[in-house]
Amino acid sequence: MYLRELTQSVSALKGAGPSVCARLARLGVYTVADLLLRAPRAYEDRSRAVPFREALRTGLPANTVGVVTAHDWFGYGRTRTLKILVDDGTAVAALVCFNRAFLADRHPVGSRSRVTGNLALRFNELQAASFEIEAAAEGQGPEAGVLPVYPLTDGLAQGTVRKLAARALAEYGRRVEDEVPVRIRELRGLPPKARALEDLHAPGDPEAAEHALRALAYEELFYLQVLVRRRAAARAERPADRSAGPPARAGLRPRLLERLPFRLTADQEKVAAEIAADMEKPRPMARLLQGDVGSGKTLVAFLAALKAVESGGQAALMAPTELLARQHAQTAARLLEPLGVRLAFLTGNLRDASRRPLLAALAAGEVDFVLGTHALFSEDVEYRRLALAIVDEQHRFGVLQRLALSRKGGAPDLLMMTATPIPRTLALTVYGDLEVSTIRTMPPGRKPVVTHLARHGNEAKVYEFVRKELTEGRQAYFVYPLISGSEAGSLKDAEAMARHLAEEVYPGIPGGLIHSRLPDEEKRSVMEAFTRGGLRYLVATSVVEVGVDVAAATCMVVEHAERFGLAALHQLRGRVGRSEAQSYCFLVYSRDLSEEGKRRLKAMKETTDGFALAEEDLRIRGPGEIAGIAQSGSLRLAFADPVRDADLLETARLDAAGIVDRDPGLLEPEHRVIREVLDRANPFPAESSGA
Repeated sequence: MYLRELTQSVSALKGAGPSVCARLARLGVYTVADLLLRAPRAYEDRSRAVPFREALRTGLPANTVGVVTAHDWFGYGRTRTLKILVDDGTAVAALVCFNRAFLADRHPVGSRSRVTGNLALRFNELQAASFEIEAAAEGQGPEAGVLPVYPLTDGLAQGTVRKLAARALAEYGRRVEDEVPVRIRELRGLPPKARALEDLHAPGDPEAAEHALRALAYEELFYLQVLVRRRAAARAERPADRSAGPPARAGLRPRLLERLPFRLTADQEKVAAEIAADMEKPRPMARLLQGDVGSGKTLVAFLAALKAVESGGQAALMAPTELLARQHAQTAARLLEPLGVRLAFLTGNLRDASRRPLLAALAAGEVDFVLGTHALFSEDVEYRRLALAIVDEQHRFGVLQRLALSRKGGAPDLLMMTATPIPRTLALTVYGDLEVSTIRTMPPGRKPVVTHLARHGNEAKVYEFVRKELTEGRQAYFVYPLISGSEAGSLKDAEAMARHLAEEVYPGIPGGLIHSRLPDEEKRSVMEAFTRGGLRYLVATSVVEVGVDVAAATCMVVEHAERFGLAALHQLRGRVGRSEAQSYCFLVYSRDLSEEGKRRLKAMKETTDGFALAEEDLRIRGPGEIAGIAQSGSLRLAFADPVRDADLLETARLDAAGIVDRDPGLLEPEHRVIREVLDRANPFPAESSGA
């Protein structure tokens, strides 16, 4: 009954009419629980009076009560603006009421009003354009305690949200039962849930608000870690099929290593050994392989696939794009087919006439290693014995997609790969149920890519430098944020720039264009021509961010670089520097560069270390859009920040492990309010959580 009350529509609260509910919905607030579990973005300390004169002298926001002495108007017609003059006994302040003419009726001349806001001297008077004003009774002072400042949307005022939050707290919040087990709450010194909510929305002082936020952040991280732990436990309950395969298939890995013209790096050898050991354990492997662009993850994955084939099983490698899948298939054909490994390539674009015999061969065990896109986990795809599922660029897939592949053929080993290094705090939050292998060293002979920043207007110098590289037999990429100019007139686009480069900058030098709207056959033809060297430069969108490995390419030019995220820029830069030749990356940025854009480009200029860039990206953007773990591609938590709350994360991880492993009955109260919020952020749907 109580859970139903909390999850009813916020319209149950007095003052939440249809228009207010529609605006709250824009903020993701639909229920009473949503409102109670929505953290203020800041707090204003109005526990003491700050008269106008003191505010001007100290720079503090004013917090005072005064008398309205006059209404003044300036401007004409639609721009006519009200100005309310208030005298608090220390000074007179002019409140400039842009688009708030209605305040004249609410605060007539002679009335007492409480005013808060920032003041400045303008036009020979003390003015405030950003302020709050409300009626004050005779004898009422300005002291109002600590007030929450909520995130807003158009048409929604702070006063409205504060009143609704106060009503939700009075009618429901003070009866909320504790959700963290009592033993954990007492051990960690956490307040009762009802007290935490009260201090969140109506704190007695700033310290109480901070304590409430940390308590609620811990609770959120605790239950997220419970989900992670349960997911690991559910996987451990399924036995892996380790039956021995035909002896004739043995020795594939040593034969591959003998054929390579180079030796594995120390990190590759270490990671390959970790994976091989996992694939011999009685439980299915669940491992994340992370490494910088060009570090040799694909070769390690191929060695794992060969181990699966040696055991008489099959392996499948799923890539997010056909471009990347085809690149892997071509590499596999070059390295593995000479060993007698039977390969297949499967995408959604495969015609029925070719698809049917391929599926029959997979089901009969006549294919050892299949590479492709999400088509690998289609309903009609069956494997005789899928022993290993490899997911490349795993953050580009939703959890349900990864789960569907891992369930093909029973309980195969799962190897997920990413060239976007994952910061440790995020790895603990999201991938806590996985073993993590890391390749940090690069193949010998590779030189760090030299990165240059250039402002728009200086492109000619960049083009000229690239011309010299092209005339020496090397190749280049030019990347743009848009396909065509119709999308945004102020930005360069790939189609227009392909014509400009071909006709005015590099006439006579063959170039190509590739983007997501081209037919698959044309994309394949262009990429093959570029890979063979028939095209000297390639104009593209971020479609070339992954899956393009052309050793002769030494120049990457990204225009409007501020439009790309840090991870995307690093991936694009990783398309060059794949040989012993010196390579260069030019990031061309617009004049109106934001502070966040400056930080990203500065980081790209200062380091080529993908792990350092991942940490910086997490600091700049927060964890919200980086995780790539939910079907929607993001992790949304209401209170916790894995970076800021790293200490809470470690504690919650230990506590969750102890409870799930030794006393899971403590986690079963049905009144759990946070469950609904976690379900929205949950990277592990019910089918995969083991809950």
